[in-house]
Amino acid sequence: MPVIKPVNGKQPQIPEDCYIAENATIVGDVTIGNQCSIWFNAVVRGDVHYIKMGNKVNVQDGAIIHATYQKSPTTIGNNVSIGHNAIVHGCTVHDNVLIGMGSIIMDDCIVESNCIIAAGAVVTANTRVESGSIYAGVPAKKIKDISQELISNEIDRIANNYVNYSSWFK
Repeated sequence: MPVIKPVNGKQPQIPEDCYIAENATIVGDVTIGNQCSIWFNAVVRGDVHYIKMGNKVNVQDGAIIHATYQKSPTTIGNNVSIGHNAIVHGCTVHDNVLIGMGSIIMDDCIVESNCIIAAGAVVTANTRVESGSIYAGVPAKKIKDISQELISNEIDRIANNYVNYSSWFK
């Protein structure tokens, strides 16, 4: 059974159609949208501030979603894939975003819609990732504009695949 527990009187809100892996942890002030999936060893820790996720968000194996006490909540839009071992901390991620494996998004960042954060990228605090771009590196910088083909063939495909994968486990 996953660890799903209240903290300071705030209980995670998880719709019935979501998949939560047996060893995932979701605690505190967390609101998850429809068709989401929280995978093996992922942690969504809404103990120090709220975390809100839209619909069709997948938090892949080992990823961590957290916030900063009394300062920076975490808000994640619709159709967002958070890759294996990524850290999303006290930031805002808009719709249609792919966050690559092992990447880190720090406090008070804003990742606008239709973006890719490359695997291993570190998006430093207070960075604004402009809509329609790909960011990579340490610290992450814009490397190019995203094509409609990448939006369809990567961002949408991965989000849709994870809705499908989750059905295998339900």
